[in-house]
Amino acid sequence: MSASEVHIWTDGACLGNPGRGGWAALLRSNARERILSGGEASTTNNRMELMAAIAALEALKRTCRVELSTDSQYLRQGITEWLPRWQRNGWRTMAKAPVKNQDLWQRLAAASAQHEVSWHWVRGHSGHPENERVDQAARAAAEQQPA
Repeated sequence: MSASEVHIWTDGACLGNPGRGGWAALLRSNARERILSGGEASTTNNRMELMAAIAALEALKRTCRVELSTDSQYLRQGITEWLPRWQRNGWRTMAKAPVKNQDLWQRLAAASAQHEVSWHWVRGHSGHPENERVDQAARAAAEQQPA
């Protein structure tokens, strides 16, 4: 793997929905790994899934080829299928309602535009080692938020 290739695994967690939330991302390039995490006191699981991907992509210092794996269909389908339609429709859904989490979708679109990103879905809680690691880190970040 060249230095410009990065594998990223992301996850978001929420203790209640809405509730205390956390996110985590594992970045791996060659033999180097870095885990990022954070959270918010009152949020939703979808916002935390988005924040994990945003934080990971924004942490990259140069343009990279990225393999990003998530257990969130909301995140994967949103970025690969729904986002272009929302942008064309003035940030409205097919039902003409405002897109939820528009602020984070816009931030994710900007962050992912800096890289060549391939988005992958992995089944959560199925023993996938990297997904389990980010799940644990996201839950720990959520637990650290004030109640």
